[in-house]
Amino acid sequence: MSSSKSDSAVTERSIITMQSLCKFYEMGDQTVKALDSINLDFKLNDYTAIMGPSGSGKSTLMNILGCLDTPTSGVYELNGQNVAEMDDDELAHIRNKEIGFVFQTFNLLPRLNCLRNVELPLIYAGVAPEEREKRATEALVKVGLGERIRHKPAELSGGQIQRVAIARALINKPSIILADEPTGNLDTATSHDIMDIFGALSDAGNTIILITHEEDIANYTRRIIRLRDGKIESDVRR
Repeated sequence: MSSSKSDSAVTERSIITMQSLCKFYEMGDQTVKALDSINLDFKLNDYTAIMGPSGSGKSTLMNILGCLDTPTSGVYELNGQNVAEMDDDELAHIRNKEIGFVFQTFNLLPRLNCLRNVELPLIYAGVAPEEREKRATEALVKVGLGERIRHKPAELSGGQIQRVAIARALINKPSIILADEPTGNLDTATSHDIMDIFGALSDAGNTIILITHEEDIANYTRRIIRLRDGKIESDVRR
């Protein structure tokens, strides 16, 4: 009984908390409210889609979640730490260790094979070559590319390239994966394969947050947050 309660407590713990978070930009004599008084929290295993029209604040929110940008005001706590109080080295560590990024454009290096592309974050982290290769191979096997580790991006399909990008995002075993339109350049069948991978990662313990403009993609997730004009229009858990 006590083990069950403990597991429940872990699952319920908030990994991200945002309180009264704002991001304003000055454009001439006008103030653009990219995010306006956002209150959100994300728990371990959350699988969330962020949706909204162009200019709604989706990308700004994702950049702040990924510690790539800072809010104008309000609080962003990651694992109980106030991100505003972190220095550049601490933020770099968070981005490399705690957060995995997946982008619509893949961002792979064309001259490197899958294994070397996936290893890159470990090189920055100072991991020894043998350990890098072992962990990169394991990550590629996890996304179903164990037989293509020596292939270069040009030798892969779009879906396989995105799988490599997901493997690279997993390499440092991050608790959070942020994905910006991860299926935007893929056909429907391949998009659904990629979403199945994200679902499995969420079931295994990762917090997955993705931006999408496609309703069928958002429907794979267990929570849909809709933004409009920098505010939360709706936040539905399913």
